[in-house]
Formats: sequence, structure tokens, C-alpha cells
Amino acid sequence: MTHYPNLSALLRDRKQTLAKGPIAVILVEDAVEVTGTITHHQNLGFGQIIVFAAHEIALPKSIAEVIIRVDFDVVADGAPVQIMNALIDAAPDRWFYYCYNAEYLFYPFSEYRSVGEMLRFVAEERRKTVATYVVDLYAGDLTADPTGVAPADAYFDRSGYYALARQDAEGQVLERQVNVFGGLRWRFEEHIAQERRRIDRMALFQAQPGLRMQPDRQFNDPEYNTIACPWHNSLTAAIASFRTAKALRRNPGSRHEIDSFHWQQSERFNWRAQQLMDAGWIEPGQWF
Repeated sequence: MTHYPNLSALLRDRKQTLAKGPIAVILVEDAVEVTGTITHHQNLGFGQIIVFAAHEIALPKSIAEVIIRVDFDVVADGAPVQIMNALIDAAPDRWFYYCYNAEYLFYPFSEYRSVGEMLRFVAEERRKTVATYVVDLYAGDLTADPTGVAPADAYFDRSGYYALARQDAEGQVLERQVNVFGGLRWRFEEHIAQERRRIDRMALFQAQPGLRMQPDRQFNDPEYNTIACPWHNSLTAAIASFRTAKALRRNPGSRHEIDSFHWQQSERFNWRAQQLMDAGWIEPGQWF
């Protein structure tokens, strides 16, 4: 494992660390499901995987040879935005993807097509982002899996989602932009801060000079925040994520009020992109 003590050290070595893309940036908040997260994205064919984690978090030796590690407190205020903007500046034109531990990227046909193949198609369509949606995963039995994280017994909500047209500060509707809500953040919204309830995320994007990720995780280039090109539906992706379940089970205010995430609209997650396509979460657009 190549190990850097801070972000600045990584950037000083950018000709090596950022030379091969697409680059997956994994933000490790704790020790839960780190190996599974990294292995999943390694299997998708990312050219480089960079893991940011606080120095006190020990990463499993089994994944040491396939990653670059950077010591960084990713739970500090503004840390993800700081990291991604620094990487954008260091490697304009590179494709980046970012997620947290216990999150897993799925896109159409991802079982047998690499992320590089998919992004080449997206670039041919003159798109610089892939709209992604966070699909909450959760353990089916919190007695057996009290952390809420259970890859072998994972469920998601097959209904209970909605989208609202995004508006600017003057109340004008922004073209091809939506705010999406649902999943655990909707069902247990009393435990979720309002600014954290959206489940849309532009997690796959191509850097360019002057691009900036803003505090709300949107970009300063409006086209980067759109879900499709103007002439037809574009390819979309999803991030299956235990992150909300994990947080709800860790937080004392919600842990004692939630004894199960399971409800009548729960569906067993089979870890296949086709299931998410059938559910309408991801679509291939013109890619076949």
C-alpha cells in the first residue's frame, strides 16, 4: 500500500497517484465494511482507488496492495468538498467517482462491463457527469445485525421515493435538475437533518479547469448538475448504501426508537444491476 500522511503529500506525487483513471475516491468514516467496499469498486475496473481515512483507522492488510491511502479526517466539516476540489485542480480532465465505506456503485450491465467502458460511452454523448442516486440498504433483522449493516441480508425500499424540480435562489426552475428524496431518510426523516435528506448525488464526473464542488455537493457549472442531456434520457447509476442505516443505529436519539427498518415495501437486495434497472433506479439510456 502506498501511504501518504496528508492530502498535500498525495498531490505532490500527482504524476504517479493521479495518472491512471477513472479514479475512485473512497471516504472511510469508520471500520465498517471497508474491505467489501474497496473490493466491489476494484472489480468494476477503476484505474486507481484512493482511500481517505483518519490515521487511527486501521485498514485491512488484504486490500493494502490495491489502494493508495491518505490520512485525512473525512468526517470533519467540509472535508469531502475540500478533498474533491483539490483533486479536480490536480487532475483536470480525469474522471472521478466518490463514495463512503459501506457504499457500492452500480450502473447498467456493471456485472460484465467495466466502469471505463461505461464512461467512454458517456463521453461520446458529450456528458461530463453521470447522475447517481443513493439507494439505502439495511439489515433485515436488527437483532441479528444491530449495526444495520448486513451485506448477506440486505434490503432496500422498492417504493416511497419522489423528486422535486430544483429551483434557484429566485424560485426559477432549473432545467433538467431535480432533488430526490426517499428511502430511510424519508421514512425516518425526524432523525435526519433537512440538508441531509436528498438522495441525489453527482458522484461520477469529469474534472475540468475551474470546476468547483460546492458545500451542497452540487457543482458551479449548472450542466454538471443535470440528470440528462437535452435531447434524450441519459445513462444513470446508483449507489447502494448502508450509510444511513449505520448512522441511525449509531445515533443514540434514533437507535432506541427504531427496532426494525423492515416494512411492507422492503425487497431483498440481490446485488445485481438488473434489479436496480427493473426498479427504475438506473437506466442505460442509449447504451446497450
